[in-house]
Amino acid sequence: MCIETPSGRSSVAGFCFLYQKEEAVHVMVQIGLVGLGGALGSLLRWGVAVTCARWFGTGFPWGTFLINLSGSLFLGWFSTMLADRLLGNGGTWIRADDLRLMVAVGFTGAYTTFSTYEYESHQLFKDGDSLKGMSYLFGSMFLGLLAVRLGVMLARLGRDAT
Repeated sequence: MCIETPSGRSSVAGFCFLYQKEEAVHVMVQIGLVGLGGALGSLLRWGVAVTCARWFGTGFPWGTFLINLSGSLFLGWFSTMLADRLLGNGGTWIRADDLRLMVAVGFTGAYTTFSTYEYESHQLFKDGDSLKGMSYLFGSMFLGLLAVRLGVMLARLGRDAT
């Protein structure tokens, strides 16, 4: 991907190489940020799931339920904070798009567990526990949406006061 000069001719090959090299380095940084966020999110997910299993037992997937709700709350809060407060602030040490990749894609993507949620719902229905299955499915969807809305409201709470 070379940049054309004002005369319409391709720029010097060395400039094109440097531009491509900077772009490649940025992509590698983004990969690292998503990986770091994903590692942290998956570790937290595991910790919450294990803790919930110890505290509440395994008769109902409380860990995944809590993870989906808290992940929805966090993603709503973080995305709103990024859009409303951080995008306009050019003095940050990390680009807003890179921060979004690390936190929203990497961390929250690894922390929330929609595929696990679907599989556990399947297991509840397969085991013949339709009431638990329906409670889990609809409770996660409805309360998750409320959690996102609460996260957005919490993020905007301080902004409206200033």
